[in-house]
Parts: sequence; C-alpha cells; structure tokens
Amino acid sequence: MFASAARMLVRGTSVAGSAISNPLRSAVRSMSTEKTWKVYLSGEIHSDWREVISEGVEAKGLPIVLSSPNTSHEDSDDCGAIILGMEEERHNWDKIGAAMNNIRTKTLIKEADVVVVRFGEKYRQWNAAFDAGYAAALGKSIITLHPPAVSHMLKEVNSAASAVCEDASQVVDTLAYVIRGDLPEPRDGEKFLPIADRLGKGNPNP
Repeated sequence: MFASAARMLVRGTSVAGSAISNPLRSAVRSMSTEKTWKVYLSGEIHSDWREVISEGVEAKGLPIVLSSPNTSHEDSDDCGAIILGMEEERHNWDKIGAAMNNIRTKTLIKEADVVVVRFGEKYRQWNAAFDAGYAAALGKSIITLHPPAVSHMLKEVNSAASAVCEDASQVVDTLAYVIRGDLPEPRDGEKFLPIADRLGKGNPNP
C-alpha cells in the first residue's frame, strides 16, 4: 500500500516548461530512504571529478559517505616498499604495493552501496576496469563516468552499469534521484517531452 501510494505520487509529476515540478514532491521525498549510503569512487586521479562529486553531494545535503582508493600516485606506488622494504625488481616492487592497496580497495568496494567508476581519455585505467568487474561480480550497483569519445571501448563495462554519465554533475543528480526522488532540469531542456506525451499512455507501439 505504501509503495503504491508512492507510485501514484510519482505519476502525478508534470513538466512545466523545462522544469520538472510537482506540489506533491515533498510527500514523495518524505518516503525516501533515510539510510546513509556508501559510495566508492574508483578511477583516474588526474582530474578533480571526485571533488566535484563531493561538493555536489554536500550542496544537496545527501546522506552519503564517499570513499576512494589512495589518490596519491607516489604513495600508492611506494607504500609496500616503504613499509616492508625495497625490492630489487620492479615487478616485485609493484606487487607488494598493489597487494597492500588491494586491502583498502576490496574492503571499501565490498562495503559500498554504489560504485562510481571514472574513465578518462588520456590514460588507460586498467585498475578502474578491474574495479568495475569486481563490483559487478559482487552485484554492486555501478555508475560509469566518462566522455562520449570512449563509449565504444567501454561498451562491455557500460552494459553492467545502472547509469552511464558524461560528467560528474550527472552522477550527483543520479544519486539525488535514487536516494530522495529529486530530479534536475531536463538535460534536453525545452525539447524534453514525458513518455506519455510522446507515445501516449499505456505504452503503445510507436
């Protein structure tokens, strides 16, 4: 009964101009989850996408705890050698560092409700692809984040994702919708039409 009432309220949503508005939205939000969500941010460390998501989550007041791998490239490379001692061969140096970093990565991905995986154009993020596969194997909800230019190369990864975003703000908007039912201005602006207006109610064949 509770769920059906929520669906009725959602169906009452209308589009006025380019903004999605509904006087009953506050009632929908009152039925949103009150849990604290754990979101793991995997992927490239050369841009500020994590900061953009963090600031967006804070601005919207979302009940989210963000986590990530160690984003210091030097510390991530050298942690094993610093703590356990230097290795003569590079592959051994990398192995002890990677194994130590995996303690954090595996633990936080296992604990996460959502895993966001960021791919950039410049660097080959093998570790991000591995994290996406690991998260998928654990049945985690995955959001991928990357520019359109690399969509073809990531089609298998994207097929396992619940949402494929092009910029960090879309990730924040996705999380806001999932947690509270909040929706932003339509990405297509005034061109946006609800499905009922495009194809009619009852989802008839086009």
